[in-house]
Amino acid sequence: MPRDDVYPIGKKNPNLPFHPAVRAGDFVFVSGQVAKDAEGNMISGTIEEETKWTCLSIARVLEAEGLTLADVVRVTTYLEDTRDFGRYNKVFAEHFKDATLARTTVQARAVISTKIEMDAIAYAPREK
Repeated sequence: MPRDDVYPIGKKNPNLPFHPAVRAGDFVFVSGQVAKDAEGNMISGTIEEETKWTCLSIARVLEAEGLTLADVVRVTTYLEDTRDFGRYNKVFAEHFKDATLARTTVQARAVISTKIEMDAIAYAPREK
């Protein structure tokens, strides 16, 4: 039976078994995002450049639901190399400056063809 309180957000890649995001009640769960431009082209560069484009990828997914990065309450970041932490953290802080959030950052050897991947949870109560 379909649920009206859970629905997908964004265009699903037909080759992947998940959606860019899913709203469940008052929360929006954003799947792992990497550094891509608005047309979906991968961006390869420094950790600062890839962090910026990854944050923008999350922002684009949230925008489809009328949300911004300020609505994010939880982020998990997967870094290819933890030695990039300080440089990534500086760019992250610039993009999430208006958010009140919890965060975990881990090293992930499974990150392929990118230096960073991030997923997010946004809190966005629906009008009743």
